Amino acid sequence: MASGRTRHNYTGTSVAQRQVERRALFIDAGLTVFAEKSYANSSLTDVCAVAGLSRRQFYEQFAGREELLVAVYDSVQDKAGAAVAQALAATTSDDLGTIVEAAVRAYTTAITDDIRCAKVAFVDIVGVSPELESYRAQVRDRWGEVVTAIAAGRDGVRIPPGGWRVPMAAFIGAVNGAVHQWSLDEPRPPVDELVEVFSTILNSLISAASPDA
Repeated sequence: MASGRTRHNYTGTSVAQRQVERRALFIDAGLTVFAEKSYANSSLTDVCAVAGLSRRQFYEQFAGREELLVAVYDSVQDKAGAAVAQALAATTSDDLGTIVEAAVRAYTTAITDDIRCAKVAFVDIVGVSPELESYRAQVRDRWGEVVTAIAAGRDGVRIPPGGWRVPMAAFIGAVNGAVHQWSLDEPRPPVDELVEVFSTILNSLISAASPDA
């Protein structure tokens, strides 16, 4: 089991820089360990061994493994959020379907280009604790804000009376299930298949029903 990062030579770096680099090493090690052994079946010893750092250094950064899991989850969500923001900024079309497809493609690519991200942030984190489930709900709400921004002021859009909280829970639930299945399949299906599924679901949630429907 090897981390995607390597141990750093800290010569000439400040204390603050060393702390930042160590935190990054622990997050990457957590991503590796949790993906390969699962959160439930791994230990702090596993994480420290992959990071090449000590337990003392771990506790300088995190209160415990669950806090590390949150940091790993946040790193995946931040990566996906940045990818979606960049895709939306680069999209010149006013067509809602085109915009949704661009956002979904950026999101899906970000969460699947490293299988560790898919396994940890969309499979292993589910049901870890009530606190983490509450936090995941907050993250869903933030993604709901992104969807609201995409849909705002556009023709042919339905805004759910209660907002996006419940629809986004349904959408993310579908994403979790699909990504889980995708991660298990050998060979894994093309990412384009996930993009098509997610775009279809999100378009159906956003688009107003036809008057003839």
